[in-house]
Amino acid sequence: MLKAMIAAATIGLFAVGPAAAEVTGRHADGFALRVTVPTAASAGDVISALGTIGGWWDGAHTYSGDAANMTMALQPGDCFCEALADGGVVEHGRVVTFDADHLTLDAPLGPLKGQATRAELTLRWPDAGAGTAVTLTYVVEGPNLGGMAGAVDGVLTGAVARLVRYAETGAP
Repeated sequence: MLKAMIAAATIGLFAVGPAAAEVTGRHADGFALRVTVPTAASAGDVISALGTIGGWWDGAHTYSGDAANMTMALQPGDCFCEALADGGVVEHGRVVTFDADHLTLDAPLGPLKGQATRAELTLRWPDAGAGTAVTLTYVVEGPNLGGMAGAVDGVLTGAVARLVRYAETGAP
């Protein structure tokens, strides 16, 4: 499964353009990541794409297997959630802040759920014309989570590449 995740993330990177992805910090109980993907999309296009997360999120990284079940209203306090076939809901994160150039979530994603004591995911998209990029930072703290940095970095690199592609073309 890890090989498939890495392959998918790699394919996603080359389809959009060069991405800068790095683990910026790691210790036994946490890590920090940064992913930057250049984009020709406007801030409005990025915001529109964020609001339709089910259109670009990778279904392989859901509990239901279908990204169309993902929703995220862009209002502080709202849920980044996934509807399940049995009528249940999984909360992947909660919107902390949202404005014209960034979104911050409290988001212990996937295997971090129930383990992370802090999981702050921030996306930034300055509308600055040429050279604009979408940048994700993710800071995670929790017992023995430092070893998960590489796998999480691969998944989130793929996610940002899909977001940018969706903002630019309407397809993930």
